[in-house]
Amino acid sequence: MNAGSATTPKLGVQAATKVYYTASGDLLALDRCSLDVHANEIVSIVGPSGCGKTTLLWSMSGLHRLTSGGVRLDGKEISGPHPDIGIVFQEANLLPWRNLDANIHFPFEIKGEKPDRAWIAHLINRVGLDGFGGKFPRELSGGMQQRAAIVRALALKPSVLLMDEPFGALDSFTREEMNRLVEEIWLDTKTTIVFITHSIEEAIFLSDRVVVLSARPGRVAKEYRVPFARPRSLEIMATKEVFDLTNKIKMDIVGERSRPKAPDRPTAEIVRIRP
Repeated sequence: MNAGSATTPKLGVQAATKVYYTASGDLLALDRCSLDVHANEIVSIVGPSGCGKTTLLWSMSGLHRLTSGGVRLDGKEISGPHPDIGIVFQEANLLPWRNLDANIHFPFEIKGEKPDRAWIAHLINRVGLDGFGGKFPRELSGGMQQRAAIVRALALKPSVLLMDEPFGALDSFTREEMNRLVEEIWLDTKTTIVFITHSIEEAIFLSDRVVVLSARPGRVAKEYRVPFARPRSLEIMATKEVFDLTNKIKMDIVGERSRPKAPDRPTAEIVRIRP
């Protein structure tokens, strides 16, 4: 897992602008949004609903083409899906006709590569799925399915892991368990992680930095560095420091929600590119 140089961000977003062209009119989702993520960081992105968080994450993955601007990995432009970038979606998206082992091996089949079985066995053990390799998705709980999705994403040894609100559908206890798991995996692998969430508390528990996006069109409105040492215990979530930081971020998001919507046109001229 490569780390960028001390001066080059691991993942850099430069003036990212995304316009969706629809039958009912153009919709500006991101407008010259810029963000650097450094090697071995966990950065969470929060913001008002509809502010472009998922659009930004998918653009980072190379799955969404930007209208203008760019995304760079270790200083090199990303023009499509990249083998060094893994992604975990809101849903586990496991193939229902394949058991857990076959789901994890599926990306290797697509790439025509041999899976690193020792590494996969280590990950399966790390997330507590030993003995479930023959089970089908319908036989697994939601939390277990998301654990399998994390293993599938990490099995290819990406240097960057993008996570699009992966625990939003889980109950609060399972969600806390998954947050601890992500931190443990990060301590083990030091994989650079970008994490989308609606939960400010989740962002604070997991992250080195929390980035607040503006109301649509999405731009970086504010950043907060999280000052707590790792590993973090759930006890810190009850401290005044966390309460105060949560409240600051919450007030930022409330302020963005109440801000008048910008017109659906970019602040700079762009080349009109239709998908």
